[in-house]
Amino acid sequence: MKIGLEKHSDIKKALKGKKVSVLCNISSVDKELVHVVDVLKKLGVKVQSIMGPQHGFIIDKQDNMKESGHIQRSAEYNIPVYSLYGTSREPEDRMLADVDSVVYDLQDVGARYYTFIYTMAYVMKSCAKLKKQFVVLDRPNPVNGINVEGGVVQKGFESFVGLYPISNRHGMSVGELALLFNNEFGIGCDLKVIKVSGWDRKKYWDQYAPKEGRAWILPSPNMPAFDTAMVYPGQCLLEATNVSEGRGTTKPFEIFGATFIDHKSFLSHSAIKGLKGVKFRPLFFEPTFNKFKHDMCKGFQIHVTDRKTFDSLKTSLAIIYALKNIYPNDFFFTPPPYEYEFEKMPIDILLGSDRPRKSLEQGGSFKDFCSAVDEGKKGFLKIRKEYLIY
Repeated sequence: MKIGLEKHSDIKKALKGKKVSVLCNISSVDKELVHVVDVLKKLGVKVQSIMGPQHGFIIDKQDNMKESGHIQRSAEYNIPVYSLYGTSREPEDRMLADVDSVVYDLQDVGARYYTFIYTMAYVMKSCAKLKKQFVVLDRPNPVNGINVEGGVVQKGFESFVGLYPISNRHGMSVGELALLFNNEFGIGCDLKVIKVSGWDRKKYWDQYAPKEGRAWILPSPNMPAFDTAMVYPGQCLLEATNVSEGRGTTKPFEIFGATFIDHKSFLSHSAIKGLKGVKFRPLFFEPTFNKFKHDMCKGFQIHVTDRKTFDSLKTSLAIIYALKNIYPNDFFFTPPPYEYEFEKMPIDILLGSDRPRKSLEQGGSFKDFCSAVDEGKKGFLKIRKEYLIY
C-alpha cells in the first residue's frame, strides 16, 4: 500500500512549479517516518509555511487548549507556522498570500468530532475564495471505510465538532470527505486528491499497517494507540458528562469511570448486558489531570472482543443510558459552553441534536434513545456512496 504522501510522481505532477503551505502536524509522516515537509522539499516543492490544526503543529496542546500565539516560526524549517486553533480557526488571507496551493496531510480517526476535517473544510473555503489549489494527500480510515454509525448533525447544532451533516462514525477517508464537502456543501475549491493505492477499505489499521512496517503515530495527545480510535466514535460523548473519559490516564477513551460508580450495578444493567462484541473489565484509576484529578475512580476498560458485532457508538450510548438511570442524582451532562463559544448543551453539540438527551431525560427506553441518535443516517448513506473512491 502507498498513502498519498508516498505517491511521489503524483505529488510532483500536482505541485510542479507551485509554492505551497502545508496543513499538517508532526505525525504527518510516511512509512519511513519522514515528515511531509521533508518529503515535499526533497521532491523540489517550495514550502512557504506550515498550518497546524487543533493541538498544535507539535501536538503539545491538550483538548480545548488554544494556541497562545497565532504565528510562530519553525526552528527546524525556518518558515512561519500558523495556528488554526488560536484566535481564528480559519486562515487569514495573508497566510495564503504567497502560496499557490495548500497541501493537507493529517491522519483522521474516522469520527465526526475529530476537528482536523473541519479545519480542512475551512481552509478549502479560503482556497476557493482566493483561487488557490487544495491538495489532499489521502490516508486510510484506520477504523475501516465500511462501518457507519449514528445519524447526522441537525440544523442549528453545527459546530467545530460537527460542521456538516455526517454520521458520528463516517466510514470515509479524508480525501473522500473533501470531495463530499466540496460538492455537497458548496465550497467549490480547486481540489485534487492524491489517492491511496492498495487500500482495502474493509480492513482496520492493525490488519495491514504492522505487516507493512507502519507505526501508529498519535495524531493528537489523547489518541495514543489504534485501540483508542476503535472506541473513540462513541467514547468522545463522555466529554459532555461528569464521567471521566480516561483523560489523565495512559488509556484515554478506553478507560472510563467516576467516584460514584459501583461495578456490579453497572454490569447488571440491561443496556450493558445487551451489548455485543465488547467486555467491560472493572478497574480503579486516578487521573493525573482533567476530571477527578488525583481522586480514586471506579470504572472499566473497554475490550473489543468481536469487531463484526461491536458498535462503538451504541456501546457508549449504553454506558450513558445505564449511568443516567442507575445514578440519577450523581450522573449529569455538563453545562455550556462547549469549545468556548457554543452555548448549547455539550451533549447536544456532540450528538448533533437535543432529541436524544430529551428522550433520556424524559424516561424514554434505550431503543428510543438510540433511534433519536440515528436520525438522518439513511440520507447520509445515500450521499456518501457518491464520493467513495476506493
